[in-house]
Amino acid sequence: MKSSASAKIVVLSGGVGAAKLLNGLQKVVDPKDITAIVNVADDTQLHGLHISPDLDTIAYTLAGEIDPKKGWGLKNESWNAIEMISRYGGVDWFQLGDRDLGTHMYRTHRILQGNSLTAVTQEIATSLKVGIRILPVSDNPISTFVSTATLGEIEFQEYFVRHQHNVEIEDVSFKGIKEAEPGPNVIDEIMSASAIIIAPSNPIVSIGPILGVPGISEALQIQKASTVAVSGIINGKALKGPADRMLLELGHEVSPTGVARIYQNVASKFVLDNADAQYTTDIEKLGFTCLATDTVIPSQKKSARLCSTILSTFFPEVLKT
Repeated sequence: MKSSASAKIVVLSGGVGAAKLLNGLQKVVDPKDITAIVNVADDTQLHGLHISPDLDTIAYTLAGEIDPKKGWGLKNESWNAIEMISRYGGVDWFQLGDRDLGTHMYRTHRILQGNSLTAVTQEIATSLKVGIRILPVSDNPISTFVSTATLGEIEFQEYFVRHQHNVEIEDVSFKGIKEAEPGPNVIDEIMSASAIIIAPSNPIVSIGPILGVPGISEALQIQKASTVAVSGIINGKALKGPADRMLLELGHEVSPTGVARIYQNVASKFVLDNADAQYTTDIEKLGFTCLATDTVIPSQKKSARLCSTILSTFFPEVLKT
């Protein structure tokens, strides 16, 4: 049952993991009381288009339009455009369906007209009938690059998609992040939130660039008592994506404890899977209050149950009707 409370919930969001969490959360709390602050460092320019993978994955998921098998892109998609690009010998390793291309074309056109990424994101979300407020963490360009021993420094999507994150990395950098400013209302949303959830997204390349935008970590430190982080590492593995390998290759412990250390300065509460309950004591020594529960969310129902458990444990006032 949804709460009728007016308390605001902010979710720091990357891609698939965050999208699944938000999809369940909107079944527990009125969507108008939820704000997703979303990573934009995965954004890329391709075919002359501004592509925002994390923003789109979240919007498509919340709209019920996501391709359920892939976990990205739109369902009932066709691929005529990319087939022609391939025929011409163009860049075809980044798969974009025809309907998905329409989103990128619209976004690019509106930005070229002088509109901000925040404004265009709202237009897209409204058209898709998404109730949750989706805010890019910044309207300024931020680009993730990874340094590799074999390929040198490459752009994130080349690492992630073209090479299927199957190359060892030595470093990660976010170009433009020092000059970036938080998007409109981003700081206000954080500061006025009753609860802040750090989604089980990749802590290095999804949540890391959110925290790296000047002013975001400082705001979260003020709101630390209201912030809970959810581990995306279970039994030493990431359920999806390269988070486990990235943690290992960059010298972090591949465990909930390793994730907790990354969030130690911005969160006071931590959620880990029952399978990793043995890490609870170590995480509590870092200053966290811990909750061990079922964090695997393959369905909206399971996600809603997890969100309800998190809120009832740490923020019961949010669920009061």
